[in-house]
Amino acid sequence: MSSNDIEKLDTSSRKDGLRNPRAVLLLVLWYIFSGCTLIMNKYVLTYMGVHPILSAMGQVFMCFFGGIFIGQFSCGLFRGNQFKTIRSKNFYRSMLFLGSLRFLTLLTGSLSLSYVAASFTETIKSSAPMFTVFISRFLTGEYTSPLVIASLLPIMSGLALCSATELSFNSVGFVAAIITNISECCQNVFSKLLLNGERYRYTPLEIQIFSSLMSYLVQLPVAFLFLDSITWGQLSSFGALFGILLNGFFFQSQSVIEYALLEYISPVTHSVINTLKRALLIWLSVLFFGNEVTFLSGIGTSIVVLGVFGYNKAKQIVDIRQPSDIKPPSALLSV
Repeated sequence: MSSNDIEKLDTSSRKDGLRNPRAVLLLVLWYIFSGCTLIMNKYVLTYMGVHPILSAMGQVFMCFFGGIFIGQFSCGLFRGNQFKTIRSKNFYRSMLFLGSLRFLTLLTGSLSLSYVAASFTETIKSSAPMFTVFISRFLTGEYTSPLVIASLLPIMSGLALCSATELSFNSVGFVAAIITNISECCQNVFSKLLLNGERYRYTPLEIQIFSSLMSYLVQLPVAFLFLDSITWGQLSSFGALFGILLNGFFFQSQSVIEYALLEYISPVTHSVINTLKRALLIWLSVLFFGNEVTFLSGIGTSIVVLGVFGYNKAKQIVDIRQPSDIKPPSALLSV
C-alpha cells in the first residue's frame, strides 16, 4: 500500500469520527487510562513517598519499551509503517529537544502533585489553551483572532478564582503546575510540527519511542546529580518499584491510545473531548482522594472548564492560519 493510499484511508476513517465503534472504544480506553494515570501518580508520589524524578523516569522508561512492543506487534492501534528507514538530518536533534520537554513536563507535573491536590493540578492543566495560543504565536507565527483571545478571559478569571480559594494551595506546587502547562504546550506544538512537516513527517510511534529514549538520557545525569543514596534505595522496595512501573504503564497506554484516537477524529473534536476528560478527572480526583473543595474553588473550576468549551467553539467560527502554512522561525524547528 502506497503512502497516498494510507493518507486516503486515514482521511476516510476520520470522516466517521466517533460514529466509528473502534474510535469509541479508543475514547473509553483513553479516559480510563488517563484516570488510572492521575490516581496512580498521585498515590505513588504522596502516599508512597517516591521522588518525582524516579516517577518521571519510570514513565519514560515504560513509554520507550512499550513503544517498541507496539511497534513490533502493532496491537491493531496503528495502520501503515510506523518506522522509516530514511531519517531527517535533524531527527535526533529534534528528538532531543522534544525529549527534554517531556522530561520537564513529567518532572514538574510530578512535583506539583507532591504539593497540591490532584484536582487543583488538573484545573491548572485545563487552562492549556491559554498558554497554547501564545506559544503557537511565538513558535509558528500562528495568528489568533480577537474572538479567540476574548474567549480566554473566562479561563484566566476562573483559574485566578480557583487559585485564590484553593485550600491546598502551595506556591511551589502552583509554579510547578504552571511550568508543566507551558512545557506541555510547547511539546504539543512542536509535536504537531513534526507530524505535519513538509519535507519529513514523523510518525506517532517514532515520536513516542525516540523522544522517550532521549528524555531518559537527559534524566539520568540529572538523577545522579540530585538524588542521594537513600532516594535511590526506594527502587529496592518491591512495592515502590511496582508502583513506579505500573504508573509508567498507565501513562504509556494513555499516550499511545491518544495517538491512535487522533487517526479517527479532528483536532477540534480532540480538544473538546480532552476538555471533558479534564473535567471528569478533576471531580474523580476529588471523590477518590476526598479533597475538600470550597464553594468558590468549585465555581472557579467550573468557569475554567466552561471557558475551554467556549474557546473550542470560538476556534471553529474564526479564520485562523494553520501552523503548517508558516515557516518556523528557528533552525531547530526545521525538520
